[in-house]
Amino acid sequence: MTTRRFTRRQLLGTAAAVAGAFALAPRTALAADPIKVAGVYTVPVEQQWVSRIHKAAEAAQARGDIEYVYTENVSNTDYARVMREYAESGSALIIGEVFGAEQEAREVAADYPEVAFLMGSSFKEDASLPNFAVFDNYIQDAAYLSGIVAGAMTESGNIGMVGGFPIPEVNRLMHAFMAGAAEMKPDITFQVSFIGSWFDPPKAKETAFAMIENGADILYAERFGVSDAAQEKGILAIGNVIDTQADYPETVVASAIWHFEPTLDAAIAAVKAGEFTAADYGVYSFMKEGGASLAPFGTFEGKIPQEALDLIEERTKAIEAGEFTVEINDEEPKSS
Repeated sequence: MTTRRFTRRQLLGTAAAVAGAFALAPRTALAADPIKVAGVYTVPVEQQWVSRIHKAAEAAQARGDIEYVYTENVSNTDYARVMREYAESGSALIIGEVFGAEQEAREVAADYPEVAFLMGSSFKEDASLPNFAVFDNYIQDAAYLSGIVAGAMTESGNIGMVGGFPIPEVNRLMHAFMAGAAEMKPDITFQVSFIGSWFDPPKAKETAFAMIENGADILYAERFGVSDAAQEKGILAIGNVIDTQADYPETVVASAIWHFEPTLDAAIAAVKAGEFTAADYGVYSFMKEGGASLAPFGTFEGKIPQEALDLIEERTKAIEAGEFTVEINDEEPKSS
């Protein structure tokens, strides 16, 4: 378990706004003294999903809205203890992901009603626990658009998809991606596999190699390690949550990007206004809320069929206008 460096003295010494229209509080509401925010993460902050939370928190700290500390690589069995330490140390808002420690995390929140908790979760908020709000990366809009790119670029019509665990937040992105790919090639086939880990690049890489051997010419890289396999074998990949094209300039064609800033900023505003309450902040991940986007094509500019680019432009405008809805399907996806 790795913790950001700060002294023990520093550690120990130290929404209605989301309801209805889920409108952000005015930016001026964030101008007061910074609040103490703590992050509790089960993986390294370099991991795709957590890196987006970490990036948003660092941005909020840089502009003076929060004082941010975090602990990474926390085991599920140790998660509640770390949460309690931060609650005891004076944190006003604790953020993290409790997919493997749901019950324990909610029990901690119940013991510290004056602390706001904003946690990645596969479950919904509970009105009886008013200081515990949930979120998830609902970036199915961007995943769908990235699927259109994949469907247009595949020659074999066989796409490999490697995920961490078949939980809702992964499943919905895979289904959206598959729907987008099918827009360009209705008879497309998919190989779907889960590695049973959030951070095991070697295992993800080996799983991807097997898919390539089985005919896949594009890989959906839900986990780190997949793009490495694609790069070594000279095929293409589609990224997820973060843009890794700079690391794989001839491999990663497109990526569905998660922007956690709207989610965190809404929570900070609610805490500062004294209006934080149990709510589902997942809506802030929608493209129309600024929570998701399709990464620039960069090195693949001019290499993607115009038919796909036209459809992406059309769908993007419709999604942002609320005229097209990407289906949210949380069921486990299966190979074709």
